[in-house]
Amino acid sequence: MTTRAECVARDAGDPLAPLRSQFAMSGADAEGVIYLDGNSLGALPAATAARVAAVVADEWGVGLIRSWNTPRLGGPHSGQTGWIDLGPRIANKIATLIGANPGEAVVADSTSINLYKVLSAAMAIAKTRGDSVRTILSEGTNFPTDLYIADTIAREHGFNLVLVEPDEIEAQLVRGVAIVMLTHVNYRTGRMHRMAEVTRAAHHAGALMVWDLAHSAGAVPVDLNGTDADFAVGCGYKYLNGGPGAPAFAWAHARHVAWMDQEQWRQPLSGWLGHAAPFAFTPDYRPGAGMSRFICGTPPMLSLAALECGVETLLAAAPYGGIAAIREKSIALTDLFIALVESRCAGHGLTLVTPRVIEDRGSQASFAHATGGYQVMQALIARGVIGDFRAPDILRFGFTPLYTRFVDVWDAVAHLEQVMTTGEWQEPRFNVRAAVT
Repeated sequence: MTTRAECVARDAGDPLAPLRSQFAMSGADAEGVIYLDGNSLGALPAATAARVAAVVADEWGVGLIRSWNTPRLGGPHSGQTGWIDLGPRIANKIATLIGANPGEAVVADSTSINLYKVLSAAMAIAKTRGDSVRTILSEGTNFPTDLYIADTIAREHGFNLVLVEPDEIEAQLVRGVAIVMLTHVNYRTGRMHRMAEVTRAAHHAGALMVWDLAHSAGAVPVDLNGTDADFAVGCGYKYLNGGPGAPAFAWAHARHVAWMDQEQWRQPLSGWLGHAAPFAFTPDYRPGAGMSRFICGTPPMLSLAALECGVETLLAAAPYGGIAAIREKSIALTDLFIALVESRCAGHGLTLVTPRVIEDRGSQASFAHATGGYQVMQALIARGVIGDFRAPDILRFGFTPLYTRFVDVWDAVAHLEQVMTTGEWQEPRFNVRAAVT
C-alpha cells in the first residue's frame, strides 16, 4: 500500500507542482485544510483579489463609465482592454480549453440560462428539418436544473422530455430523438460520457447533441469541434476557478451559427447587448452576428475580472503539458484515492460509485454510504477535509490537479479512516442539516 512518504516524493517530482502557487492556499495549509471540492467551487486564485480590487478602485472609481472603452485607465492593475471587450476575450480563452475556435463561444449569464438559449436554438433547427420527432433525450440522473430547464422549454414548444439510464441512451436513440442533452461528467457519480461516441450515435439517429461541460471544462480534455458536437454550455466557477456565481459560457458549432445568421434567428432572451447595433437603441430587435446574439444584458465586470484570473490558472499549465498533463495527474489522484479508501476503509459501508475505467471517469471520486453519507462528510469537514454530499447517499470528492497534491489524498483518506473506525460520524452534531450540503 502507498505510504505517505511515497506521496510526498510524488509531489516533489510532479511537473504541475509549481502551478499550486497560483492559488491562495497558504491560509488553508496553515489551518490544515485539505480542499477536495473544486468540482463544486474552485479555489481562489492568488491574483483575483488584487484584480477585482483594481476594477473597483481604479477602473470604476477613477475611470468611471470611461472604462467601457479605455484600457488601463485606472492604474497598473487594470484590465488589458476596455470593459466591453472583456467578455469576448475570456470566451476566446475558454475556447482553447474546450476545442473551440475564436469567436465560437460567449461568456454570459448562468449555465441554466445558457442552456435555455441553446435548447431553443436546437429546437428551432429540429423543426426546420420537417421531422415529426419532438423528443429531448437525457438521463434521469442529470443535474436537476438541466432537467427543469429542458422540461420547461419542451412544454413551451410541444416537445417531450424522455429520461433514461445512461446505459439506455443508445436503445432510446433507435426510437427517434430530436435532441440529446447530456452532462459530460455526471455531477454525482463522476461518470464521464465518451463524447465522440455519443455524439456520433446521436447524429446517426438524426439528433442534435447538446453537452453540459460544467464538470469537465478545465478538468478533462474536451474537443467540441473534433467530436462534431452541436451545442455546449458550461460553468465558470468549478474547474475554471472563476469564483462563486461566476458567469457561464455557451458554444454552437459554426454550421448552426451560419444558419442563425441566414435565418436571422433570435434567441428567446433577446437583450440589448445581443442586438446587431446595441448603441443605436432602436425599438426593433435585430440579432447580432454569430454568437453575439446569445448575449442578453450588461455583463458583470467584477465577476468577469475574477473569471479571467481563474481561466488564466489553467492556461498557465500550457508549458507543463496543458490539459493533457492535467488529465494525467487527475487520473493518478483519483486512482490513488480509490485504492486507499478501499484498502483502509474496507468494511465500513463505503461503496464506490465512480467508474474504475479511466475513460469513463471525470476528475472526482464518489462513494455511497447508505446510512450516514451526510454525517460522514460533516465529520470530515470538521476535521478540515472539505468535500461535499449529494443526496441521497453520495460522498463526493473533487480533484483539481493544479493545486491538489498526492499527500492531500493520503491525509484525506487517513482522516476518513479515523472517522469510520471510531464511529465519530455518528455524533449528534454531524446529523444537523445545513442549508447547503
